[in-house]
Amino acid sequence: MTTVADLLEEIERAPQGPEVGAFFDFDGTLIAGYSAGVFYQDRIRRFELTGSELIRTLTAVLEMGVRGADVSKLMEIAVANWAGHREQEVRALFDRLFYERISGMVYPEARELVRAHARAGHTVVLASSATRYQLAALAEDLKVEHVLCSEVELTRGYFTGYLRGPVLWGPAKAAAVREFAAASGVDLERSFAYANGDEDVPFLESVGEPRALNPAAELQKVARERGWPSVDLGQRGRPGLVDVVRTGAALAGLGAAGGVGIAVGLLTGSRQRGANVAASIGPDVALALAGVRLQVTGEEHLWSHRPAVFIFNHQSSIDVAVIGALVRRDLTGVAKIEASRDPRFAPIGYVTDVVYVDRSNSKQARAALKPAVDRLKGGTSIAIAPEGTRSPTPRLGRFKKGAFHLAMQARVPIVPIVIRNAGDVMWRGSLVIRPGTVDVEVLEPISTRGWKVSELDQRVAGVRELFVQAIEDWEVH
Repeated sequence: MTTVADLLEEIERAPQGPEVGAFFDFDGTLIAGYSAGVFYQDRIRRFELTGSELIRTLTAVLEMGVRGADVSKLMEIAVANWAGHREQEVRALFDRLFYERISGMVYPEARELVRAHARAGHTVVLASSATRYQLAALAEDLKVEHVLCSEVELTRGYFTGYLRGPVLWGPAKAAAVREFAAASGVDLERSFAYANGDEDVPFLESVGEPRALNPAAELQKVARERGWPSVDLGQRGRPGLVDVVRTGAALAGLGAAGGVGIAVGLLTGSRQRGANVAASIGPDVALALAGVRLQVTGEEHLWSHRPAVFIFNHQSSIDVAVIGALVRRDLTGVAKIEASRDPRFAPIGYVTDVVYVDRSNSKQARAALKPAVDRLKGGTSIAIAPEGTRSPTPRLGRFKKGAFHLAMQARVPIVPIVIRNAGDVMWRGSLVIRPGTVDVEVLEPISTRGWKVSELDQRVAGVRELFVQAIEDWEVH
């Protein structure tokens, strides 16, 4: 049985350099499901899909399923609807859909395969029957420069409603790969290709190292007959009943811990003692019930300098439990005001007396920092995500300065906590936690003594670079 680890080892053993290509299909291969489905669901929710278009679309889908027709008719129907729309408008639409939905459908294992090829210096290419607009956000996120896709006709920045050239489906995709390789100096005999669909056999045949990833029935049969490595990554987009039950139990455990903390605080007259009780048991219980394990390096840096401003990269709602399980006591946080209405966060937020900030009101946000500084000076550490919000993908967002101002004013160190893969167990838009291991690296505390406001941009950039390097080092290993 071939595994993702086997595929990664094969990439490491393969020849290095840009003469080796790595061609990835998109729908069903890199993501669990189909981007066109997300597009149509969005239009249905917004009441933008007409009855006649729905009938034509369903007829095209039926012809594909019953008669084995290619995707061209379906593409023509979809693109016809773009007629008269500006390119910028459609690009913004698919950027939004990627941010809201598609980013959470990307297989973490597929990301690792792309990264492995990039580290080997291979020429990485997305090859899909989808349009450039469906692929652009993912290509940017994966840092993939080359895209082979179905092109759409434009006139003066507006869509005409017609395709420009063939739909890259079946033999047409294979032909596009051969043409690209000839123009780019890629040796196809030494190159890799990854795909899931029955129609992708010609595409996979065009390279010397074909890989069936999440293969459909016919492709799985072909792969078995020809000895092609085959790996099924599962259904990322569909949490199972066990995952739902585990998540419910985790939330209940977190809420119960919050209740215990409130009781202890009332009985002892000390809100801090109640918060410490809740923080010492709640996150551990929640993570255990959810089936999430922490693998931590640099744990000694959590305790060497207290109080401190603990900063962390933020991709998932589970980050709150992760940080709580790490820091454990004498901790509060700074969070956006919307989090106060989140039932997953509110109980612990109440017990730990979190400082809520209205990001839409910059004056109020600045004023809210004063009680946070007072708490730091009183011995309570602060946890804050300098990105300001959860990122839809593992890529690090821009760091805001609030956490750094806090540390400077209170004259306490900054302790960076780098979280690698919390988004794999609970992606940004998900309500369900999946079992798994979250890797954490706690970096050495950074003194803020002697820092000046005039040099803060440079200081923030330097700390952000520490996160970037830590994440990249993980990818190498």
